[in-house]
Amino acid sequence: MTYDLYIGDPSFSSWSLRGWLMFEKFGLPYRQHMLGIYDGTMKATLADLPPARLLPLMRTPDGILVGDTLAMAETLAERHPDKGLWPTDPAARGLARWMTAEMHSGFGALRSACPMQLLHVYEGFVASEGALADLARLEELWGMARSRHGADGPWLFGAYSIADAFYAPVAARIAGHDLKVGKVAAEYVAQTLNDPAFRKWRAMGLERSYDPVPYAMDLPHRPWPVA
Repeated sequence: MTYDLYIGDPSFSSWSLRGWLMFEKFGLPYRQHMLGIYDGTMKATLADLPPARLLPLMRTPDGILVGDTLAMAETLAERHPDKGLWPTDPAARGLARWMTAEMHSGFGALRSACPMQLLHVYEGFVASEGALADLARLEELWGMARSRHGADGPWLFGAYSIADAFYAPVAARIAGHDLKVGKVAAEYVAQTLNDPAFRKWRAMGLERSYDPVPYAMDLPHRPWPVA
């Protein structure tokens, strides 16, 4: 029984990255449909999949369309309780859901100031006060998850969970804009960037070039930290 997963440009689509990681990291069977956010193919395809307007989008094996990464996450966790998408410990699971929901609805200043791009690392980027406040909150949450529930593995709650899929794009934002963070956060960013699934996603994005490049900043840049 295979899902259909509709995603957008890997180099820039943070929401698509979340959805794709939930399938890739938990071994859920899927057919991938790559749509172009910037060339118009997304709108044309989604017009035939109402009420979808944005990516990612999934169709369950029994034909149910589910959009929005939070709705997708809960649907997959409900359908695959044996896959461990959420932590098994109640306290860890509660915090993981809290952090996932906060990532889904919050961190607006950081997300706006630092669009996800997986091409290179900008040098000399200056974060706004709002973005720095979001970054401090991020470090607080990551530190809490790691200190309370991360003893059994390198991810936020030890083993990989939905929370890690949701925070992968912001780890990429930290790397791509050379934002300075403390030791725990820096280790988590490195863990995310070096993960084979994340590297596979980035490689898919590099198969395509853009002119103009979305979200380009007039700043010098250096190569991405992980080849």
